[in-house]
Amino acid sequence: MRAPLARVDAVLVQAVIAAALSFAHLHDIASAAGQDGWKAWAYPISVDLLLVAAWRRLRSGSSRAAGWCWFIIALTASLGANVATAGMLDLTGVPTWLRILVAGWPAVAFLGGTLLAHTAPAVAEPVPEPEPEVTEVAPVDPVPEPPEPHVPAALVEHARKVASEHRTRTGTPIDTATLRARLGVPVSLAEAIAAQL
Repeated sequence: MRAPLARVDAVLVQAVIAAALSFAHLHDIASAAGQDGWKAWAYPISVDLLLVAAWRRLRSGSSRAAGWCWFIIALTASLGANVATAGMLDLTGVPTWLRILVAGWPAVAFLGGTLLAHTAPAVAEPVPEPEPEVTEVAPVDPVPEPPEPHVPAALVEHARKVASEHRTRTGTPIDTATLRARLGVPVSLAEAIAAQL
């Protein structure tokens, strides 16, 4: 539990140190190039904000080319200031080209920040779902009713006797289920016989 926390703390401390040093170097370059007072402090803020905006665009996964372009521009400004203040440049006699770069930086940073913040990420257009195919249904003839079974006359006569006997014994007419059970015939045949009684 303590190891990840210690690692995060170390990364955070390193990030704070790097940011503070880079911030100071950018301030020193801006100041040496003729930007004094609050303007010299605005340059490091501008560079760092552009770096953050470009990093966020890279992390979003959209318009990565624009993110990389502005990230490299801001990183070059930051690294350039770090290297220049390490004794590579005489801060008392800043060359004209560096003064031009420093003077032009606000416009470049504004353009980059605006493009990164206000350019809508590319969103894939939804693909329309294909319309379901309508297939014509051929008219289907109704299923014909099975023909009524042929009932032999002798069977009808026997059924009448069974039905009469049932009425005499119970006082009620015979139902189809009882007739079927007494004759031992299938349901359809029992119904056909009952219809003729």
